[in-house]
Amino acid sequence: MTRLIVRHRTTYRYRQPTSFGPHRLMLRPKESRTLRLHKHELAVSPAAAVSWAHDVTGNSVATATFLEPADVLIIDSVATLTLDVEKWPVFDIAASASTYPFLLSDDEVTDLGGLRLQAYLDSTGALREWAQGFVAHEGTDTLSLLKDISQGVAAQIVYEEREDESAQSPVETLARGKGSCRDFAVLFVDAVRALGFGARIVSGYLYDPDRNLTGSSGSGSTHAWAEVYLPGAGWIMFDPTNRSVGGFNLIPVAVARHIRQVMPVSGSFIGDIAAFEALDVCVTVTPD
Repeated sequence: MTRLIVRHRTTYRYRQPTSFGPHRLMLRPKESRTLRLHKHELAVSPAAAVSWAHDVTGNSVATATFLEPADVLIIDSVATLTLDVEKWPVFDIAASASTYPFLLSDDEVTDLGGLRLQAYLDSTGALREWAQGFVAHEGTDTLSLLKDISQGVAAQIVYEEREDESAQSPVETLARGKGSCRDFAVLFVDAVRALGFGARIVSGYLYDPDRNLTGSSGSGSTHAWAEVYLPGAGWIMFDPTNRSVGGFNLIPVAVARHIRQVMPVSGSFIGDIAAFEALDVCVTVTPD
C-alpha cells in the first residue's frame, strides 16, 4: 500500500478584473477497492459557491459559481489517499473470454452500450484495419492482444507535449505519428472498440517517484489512460503511453466514454478574449 498526497493547483491570469461563468471541476480521486480516499480539500479564489454531484458514470463533479470578478482565478485541490494495487496483477478473465473473439452476455452488451462504439469518425476504415493487424489468428489470447495494441501505440506514435487540451482523432494521430497521453489513450480506446471491446477513457494522475515515465513532470502529473472490460476480470487499466497494464502507479479521477467528458477544469469568462493572459498548472504527487 502507498499513501500519497496529490496537489493540483490551476491558476488563470487576466489583464483586468474579469467575471467568470460556472466552472466544472473533476478533481476528486475516484474511490474504489484499490483506492481509499482519506481527505479531499478544494479551495477556490475568488469566492465561489461550490456544489457537488455525481455524473452518469459516478464521477464526483464540483460546480463553482463565482460571486465576484477578479484578475486571477485559482483552483486548488489537495487529496490524501492510499493506493493498493499490485505491480504485476493477475487478471481472472472468464474462460469464455480468454480468447478473441468472444461473446458478451446480453446484459453486458446492453450495459456497455456506447462504450463499444468508436467515438471518432473512421470513414475509410483505417483505424479498424490498423487494429485488426494485431489479431494474429482466430482464437488469439485476449489479454495478449490488448497488450500488443497498447504497446503498438507506444511503438508507432512519438510522445509530444501539447498545450491544446483537446485530443486528436485516432486517424489524425496515426497519420501524424505524434501525440500526447490524451491522444495515446483515445487511439487505444477507439482501436479496441473497433474490435468489439467495451472501453472507456480515464483521467487522473500519474505517480512517478523515479521520474522516468513518459508524460511525467517531476514525481507526478495529470495523465490520461484507458480501461477495457473483460468478463470475469472487469475493468482492466491500460496505459499505452508507458506500455503498462494494471495501473499500480495510476490515480483515477474520472471515467467516461469520450475524452471531453473528463476535463479536470472547464469553464468560461465573460469579456474580451484578449483579457486572458496566462494559464499555469502545477501538480505534485508525493508520499504522505
